[in-house]
Parts: sequence; structure tokens; C-alpha cells
Amino acid sequence: MSTSILLIAHAPLAHALRECALHVFADCGDSVAALDVQPNERPEETLAQAQILLDQLGADSTLVLTDVFGATPCNVAQRLVDGVRSRLVTGVNLPMLLRAVSYRAEPLDSVVTRAVVGGTQGVMQVAIAAPQNQSRRNRHDQDSYDHQQ
Repeated sequence: MSTSILLIAHAPLAHALRECALHVFADCGDSVAALDVQPNERPEETLAQAQILLDQLGADSTLVLTDVFGATPCNVAQRLVDGVRSRLVTGVNLPMLLRAVSYRAEPLDSVVTRAVVGGTQGVMQVAIAAPQNQSRRNRHDQDSYDHQQ
């Protein structure tokens, strides 16, 4: 049993994410599909294309990943998933996708959980040291989060 992954996002993000996944996991091509939603495309057309891709994947279960909650890709995906054989997670990023691909052999519920954890753990603030020959900001500066000079 394997979970397939369908990416639905604003063009060209879905295909770009798929290409990144293929770069890391060259064997995932048959289980990861991408649909780039074009500007001014009617949601009904996008839904029809998404249904075709979902059928072509032909997996027992599918995780659908979209970019922005409330936007057209997510709205289309909400109409596509059934909550049983397919699930929807929005806010896709590369760590989320790579985690989902890594664990696609697990049951759908597990893949969903791992994808969400991977996506959230992949977002972090990284400490930045002051570049050479530049001084750090004074403690008295109003905006301590602004590292630009």
C-alpha cells in the first residue's frame, strides 16, 4: 500500500516542487503529480484536470498538498478530496513534500501527520552573526529584529 501525492498550487509552484522532489527522490515520479493553476483559469477547469491526475495516480490513497488556504488551488482541492481515500493539507513547502515522499509507503493518516510535522519543523528562524567588518546594532535601537543597516 502506497500513498500518492498530488500537488495543486499557483503556477509554476506545483511543478517546481515536484522537480525538487525528483531531484532528491528520483524514484518518486510515478507517485507524485503536479497541477499548476494558471491565472484566470476557471475553477471548474482546474477541478477537471485535478480529477484526471487523481485518477491517473490510481493509488489506494492520495495526499493532496496545496499552497495557500482559501485560494483557488485549495478551494478546488477541497472539492476533490473525500476525507477517506484522500486528504488535504495546505501550506505546502519543500520540507513538507520531502517528508511526505519519504514516508509514502505508510498509511495515509501517518503520511498526513509526517507531512505536517515536516512542514512546520522546516520553518525556523536561523541565527545570523554580524557580517565581517560590520558592527552589531545598539541595544537602544527601536527595531531589534531589523538586521539591515
